[in-house]
Amino acid sequence: MELHTLPFVVVDVETTGGQPDGADRVTEVAAVHVDGAQVALAFHSLVNPGRPIPWHIQRLTGIDDDMVRDAPRFRDIAGEFAAHLAGRVFVAHNARFDLGFLSAEFRRVAPTPLSDLLLGQVCTVRLARKLLAHLPRRNLDAVSHHYGVEITDRHRASGDALATAAVLQGLLRDASRRGVHTWDDLDGLLGARTGRSRRRSAMPTATDGAEGA
Repeated sequence: MELHTLPFVVVDVETTGGQPDGADRVTEVAAVHVDGAQVALAFHSLVNPGRPIPWHIQRLTGIDDDMVRDAPRFRDIAGEFAAHLAGRVFVAHNARFDLGFLSAEFRRVAPTPLSDLLLGQVCTVRLARKLLAHLPRRNLDAVSHHYGVEITDRHRASGDALATAAVLQGLLRDASRRGVHTWDDLDGLLGARTGRSRRRSAMPTATDGAEGA
């Protein structure tokens, strides 16, 4: 399948911490649709995590307990949010983090695993490591700067998702210059294994986390 014809959904989540299967929960979600040159914010919501937000997270994101007190719980937005993900390639910067949290949230409220809804998965950190090896860092700030992308509302879901969508377009242009035009080509660039692992091949490795958000 040609990469330029694929429907992508670029996602960012903000959370109370780093343990999706523990006590931490999502506090904000955003989904941006990328269809060729067309980029549109498809979904955004604050989320009541049902627990206090630690102070250091409040300082990082600007999201505090007052802001989420009257926000919907994840179960209240899960159906609408899933509709914006279904049938698309999931993209995030350090996708292991975002997909891990969303998968955990969906497991709590829905019978269908999130992965079953997705056409595929791509981590822009991992793709940047292949295409932008000359950069000393591949976090969102560094890669956005490389492509001349201005990040508005840094460490907020919609701002980071829109920036990642622009980064994805830059990475796909660079990949095309290297002869990467199809999903199979992308698998080859990332050193994917054959078979069922193809759907997961563009996900990050354990070492990618330090270059993530």
